[in-house]
Parts: sequence; structure tokens; C-alpha cells
Amino acid sequence: MSIRHPQINLSRRGLLRFGAGAIGTGVLTVGLSSNLLAAEKKAPAAPAEDDINPDKALQELLDGNDRFVKAKRRNPHQTRSRLVEVAKGQKPFASILGCADSRVPSEIVFDQGLGDLFVCRVAGNIATPEEIGSLEFGSLILGAKVIMVVGHERCGAVSAAIKGGEVPGQIGSLIEAIKPSVESSKDQSGDKIENACKANVLAQIEKLKSSKVLSELIKAEKLKIVGGYYDLDTGRISIVD
Repeated sequence: MSIRHPQINLSRRGLLRFGAGAIGTGVLTVGLSSNLLAAEKKAPAAPAEDDINPDKALQELLDGNDRFVKAKRRNPHQTRSRLVEVAKGQKPFASILGCADSRVPSEIVFDQGLGDLFVCRVAGNIATPEEIGSLEFGSLILGAKVIMVVGHERCGAVSAAIKGGEVPGQIGSLIEAIKPSVESSKDQSGDKIENACKANVLAQIEKLKSSKVLSELIKAEKLKIVGGYYDLDTGRISIVD
């Protein structure tokens, strides 16, 4: 199924006024660089043919995952012509904040293609300032209508946070970000890793919603943020709420 994704309702000129309060006072404390804006102007995406709202965007993700699970992938937007099309500009319909785990490649498990998904991956799918900034860009500038935070079964980062102990290098920064979710889920019945993983997904959603940029888009009904949990054994994504 081919989906064309609409440009965000803000015009480029409107975007320049954004920092002065076009959407919400104080939403951006610093303006986007002129080079970045110039690059976007030089590479406009193809005009949208179909309107897509946050609910439709989420359903497209879930439908794509259902095709993946049932081994009925369509492998959309993976042709040479699509490559040429998106070289001129991108308008992904959805963003994914996922774990860096090699077993959970977003475009494959959601059955999407070139230019469809704006993907940020980091061990433990944590919302660092850099990840939040990237997702703000994906939603505000590129027009993604849904952000899904995807945790997964038997996550190594979550397991390490549960086990505790000393870890080398910067790995500890990941563990510290996940520890609050381990603590909040410790009294739940069932699998400790799964419980902590789902609690971590919800915690990262709250971090994203604390972004003024994203919260304003949510209020305007231009964005939805949801959680997902990936089953490594089946490939199924279930909604976490």
C-alpha cells in the first residue's frame, strides 16, 4: 500500500515565526539554524495525495506489523523510483524511538520503506535530550504524526538495570536512566524484565510529553505518542498503556 504523507500545516515562513510564539510562547528557546531551513527549502517533498492524521498513522504502523507477523509483507517504498523520490525530501508519517537491539529493525517489523519512518535508536529506548530533539524535528519539521516508543522482550539494557552492579564506560548512563522504571515495577507480578521494560516505555513517553514542542503538537491534535512492546518470538508489537 502506497501512502503519501502530508506536509505539516506550518508553512516554512510560519516556521520562522514559530520561535516568536506562532504555536506557543516559549516552545522553542533557540531558533533552527538557517542552514537547516535552507536545506529543507531546497528539497521539498512531493505533494501529499492523501491526508493522514495521528490515528491513521498509528493504524498504518499496526497494519504493517500485522503483515510482518503473518509473513505477508508488501515491502512498500523500496523501489528505485522511491529512492529517487525521497532523495528530494522526506516526509515520514511516523517516528520510532526504539532500542538499538539488532533484532528489532523498525522498517522491517513495521513493513515500511524508504522515507516512511523517522527512527531514533538507543539501547533501552531512552529519551535522552538528543533523542527528544531529534523527535521534535521529526514531528515539527518533517511532519510525523505519531511517535511510538518501542521496548522489547528480553531487553539487555533493562536486564542490566535489574541486575545492578558496576559496568564499564558510558554504559552506566543507560542503566541509570532505566533504574526508576525497575524500581516502579518491582512489586508487580509476572516477568520482572517485561514489567520493567513496559514501565520504561511509559516513563520515556512521559519524558517526550514534557517537551513543549511535542506537547503543543499533541494539543493541536497533530501528533500522538504511544508505547509498543515487541515480542522477539512472534514479531508482534502490542500497545503499552
